[in-house]
Amino acid sequence: MPGIRIQYILGPIWGKTAPQLRKDVVLGNNPLTGEPVIQEILDKLTKPLTAEEKRTGEVIRDNGPETFTGTEDELQQMFLEKRYTDFLPIILPTKEKVDEMLAGTSHDPEEKLGEMSPFKPTFESWSYTVKIAAINAVMAGAKPEYFPVILAIGSTGAEAMDVSDNGFAAGVVINGTIRDEIGMNYNYGALGPYAHANTTIGRAWTLLSINGGNCGKVGNTYMGTVGNPMNGLNIIIAENEEKSPWDPLSVRIGRGEGMMTRPGMPAPKLENFKKGENVVTMFMGWGVLSAKNWYANVWGDKMDYPKIIKDIYSTQDGTLFGTCAVLSPPIANFVHDAGYDTVEKFTKWVKEAQGNAKSDGMYIQPPGGQFTVIVTGASNNNYFSMGGFRPGVSVRIDPWR
Repeated sequence: MPGIRIQYILGPIWGKTAPQLRKDVVLGNNPLTGEPVIQEILDKLTKPLTAEEKRTGEVIRDNGPETFTGTEDELQQMFLEKRYTDFLPIILPTKEKVDEMLAGTSHDPEEKLGEMSPFKPTFESWSYTVKIAAINAVMAGAKPEYFPVILAIGSTGAEAMDVSDNGFAAGVVINGTIRDEIGMNYNYGALGPYAHANTTIGRAWTLLSINGGNCGKVGNTYMGTVGNPMNGLNIIIAENEEKSPWDPLSVRIGRGEGMMTRPGMPAPKLENFKKGENVVTMFMGWGVLSAKNWYANVWGDKMDYPKIIKDIYSTQDGTLFGTCAVLSPPIANFVHDAGYDTVEKFTKWVKEAQGNAKSDGMYIQPPGGQFTVIVTGASNNNYFSMGGFRPGVSVRIDPWR
């Protein structure tokens, strides 16, 4: 219905007084046409439909030609103008390079990998193949040995860029021996762009979301009011399992940690993941930042890190994404040595301490909602990060080799 009549008004609507709504919206102008809203509404309700407005049909999807030709500069410019990129230069996906990437998996290039949408309840899902994932992995600069991880991420259908005007962040946590196999960083600067594997895996996910999932098209499938800088490479975390005092996240996820998801994301299924098994866990939320951002983290000679984490948790809005604590090994060991030999025990204490006791001895869910712990980073100082970030589905990586 290409001629459907749509009325645009000046937003946002919420937060305004009745006089402001009357002045800015009801008696205001269409922000696109500059014409009075009321008159446009009357016209659209009363004027007869034109021939174009009566026309119906089917939208035909067209992926375009199989190949493009031109100089390197011309092709870089074309990819940029057609919005096939994240606005950064790419590695041009020649047939030779795509074939090299496809050598990183035993799966058929034409096999359907998954479906993705900027927001599943609202937007149509696009499907994509293993080959499309390979093209985007080449563009991101990834190596073939990273490809099984990229395929595992793509198989979940989780988008790296949500349409929401909140500007959500996306991320993954990777567990298992593949971390060392492909050279992932879980030491200094673990959350930053300080390893080729971490960086290009995150970028490949972004590009697959753009080209395979119709995500990130500003003004159409992306409406972030302020945006989120974490959308660039996403939050790619390889857990520092060797220096963590607890079981890896994947093992704990398999025991039931992380059962909540937001609407539109696949519901997690309980899996008996074992330590050393290669697993990727999807995350979505506001993101994380230094715990020093919160007033509760007051530095002193003696630090009660369990209480600090609990106090920060109590300030979080747990409605959508709960609370995620990304702890460096020293902080994790401080908590462990304080008597919390499992994350489950620590989580129970954090949640119960913030609730109101009921007559049956149970507790009301506190403001911080679901609580997730990830251990990564170096051991050179007592720093950690926290924020609203919730796990979604977890999948095995090895089936995509």
